[in-house]
Amino acid sequence: MTRRLIDISVALKAGIASDPPEMLPEITYLDHHQTAPRMADYMGVPVSALPDGEYAAIEQMRISSHNGTHLDAPYHFFSSMNHALTPGGEPAWRIDEVPLEWCYQPAVKLDFRHFPDGYVATPGDVEAELKRVGHTLAPLEIVLVNTAAGQRYGEADYIDRGCGMGKAATMWLLERGVRLTGTDGWSWDAPFSHTRARVAASGDAGLIWEGHRAGREIGYCHLEKLSNLDTLPADGFEVVCFPVKLARASAGWTRAVAILPG
Repeated sequence: MTRRLIDISVALKAGIASDPPEMLPEITYLDHHQTAPRMADYMGVPVSALPDGEYAAIEQMRISSHNGTHLDAPYHFFSSMNHALTPGGEPAWRIDEVPLEWCYQPAVKLDFRHFPDGYVATPGDVEAELKRVGHTLAPLEIVLVNTAAGQRYGEADYIDRGCGMGKAATMWLLERGVRLTGTDGWSWDAPFSHTRARVAASGDAGLIWEGHRAGREIGYCHLEKLSNLDTLPADGFEVVCFPVKLARASAGWTRAVAILPG
């Protein structure tokens, strides 16, 4: 059986507008010649004794588990989860506790690129898009949301672009058995700059991070900073997104890949 793989991850890169300034990753690249003196000194030989005077290329990084394409664990959203399923809820899972079965499933794409920046998608929007593409959700399917932010990664306006998923829309998915979702935006929620304006106008603090907070009711994970979603069909593909196993962490980086029939 032939298959086609599409990389739906972004490259983790410094020096671009991928995150708010205080969250930007820092990467120092050390080439083969820069690392050679230390190794030569340790081994008690001159640098010239190493092949072409070279040793190893190494990168040193200062990054967050939420830089680059990553999978958020329920623990990121709230300290407890499943309050809608279990009286009193239960401790929220961290990234090393997320079931691997959630991370390799058939997937469907919701094309929400037409919604304006800051729009908060509703259950009706989700239902209408599923009806348009003729797809019926199944439990554990991965739901990807293609927004207007996808083409702006690394640009100055990236974190303010695209629509977000509201709590009601997220709960609509979770109540139908979805446990892993994703977006090409900076956040599953609407951009914070737009949410701030809505909170100022309404005085409703419940609007803050409402899509994320759905995880308090039913535990779930979501991918953020995906890419190439515009190249995917509406359905008929799988997604693989196993996270890096960071002990007790709220997220883990992933090389998310869509698998299509050849």
